[in-house]
Amino acid sequence: MAEDGGAYAQPTPRTLYVHDDLSEDVADTAGPASPAAALARELLALLAADRERVRVLTLAEQVERVATQGPHAPFALTIGIGGAGERVARALHARTGWFPRLHRVGLTREEDGAGGYRLVSTGPASLAAQLEATRDCASLAVVDDTVFSGLTMTGLLEALDGRQRARTRAFCLRGVAEAVATVAALCPITVGVAAPGRRLHEVSFINASGLVRRVAIRRPGRPPLAFFDRPEWIRAWFPARHAAVLALCRRLNALLEPAPSLTSAAPAGSPRDPAARTGRGSPAP
Repeated sequence: MAEDGGAYAQPTPRTLYVHDDLSEDVADTAGPASPAAALARELLALLAADRERVRVLTLAEQVERVATQGPHAPFALTIGIGGAGERVARALHARTGWFPRLHRVGLTREEDGAGGYRLVSTGPASLAAQLEATRDCASLAVVDDTVFSGLTMTGLLEALDGRQRARTRAFCLRGVAEAVATVAALCPITVGVAAPGRRLHEVSFINASGLVRRVAIRRPGRPPLAFFDRPEWIRAWFPARHAAVLALCRRLNALLEPAPSLTSAAPAGSPRDPAARTGRGSPAP
């Protein structure tokens, strides 16, 4: 178990939505015929095999669900929350033309080590400084991929003044209905997939990329983790298939984020060269 994982125990939700942001990305970066792409397809097929509990969502279907709730006149400015929000805004703009001017704000949630989360900027500028671009704009869209707890979206909206919020509409591809309601109390919001039920216990959302890439779990002062770094989470989400899911996640991570090679990085004869440390490559005593 990864350190502090016990403070963030995950129940087994009645319905688990998995956003497939992995298959196409791996095929694009490693090649559609690569071992990594084959493993990504195998992993998503394994997750989808639990037809009673797990639903795999594609980007295209979620974008279409948002687009059909329009139309909207193009917004004067669109805020994309982090890289995920920026990618969603670009995908939605390609389909609808709503977001011609896009500004990315670096904001995410980070574990506080006590079972909760706090909002942090991902760059050197404060949130207030990053939102200077919104001053006096005629209309504002705020876009994120998911509204799960609502912490990130509401944190950004609450940083706007009342006049700015009156000109703002939020957008996301998916969200838990109770968290979406919290956002809707601040400004109108359009959601592609709004899932009813208690967050975590009855419904949960994860990104497939977070299963295998060490970007999903942010911790203060320490490197981020992938979901597979907390095997108890995998066991809770996929109780009937957790061993196979965990094995595939580890194999895919080894291909996508290989550990740096000590020998390839160490010049011959340097103190870091294993041959120099062990008598020109002889076995160490």
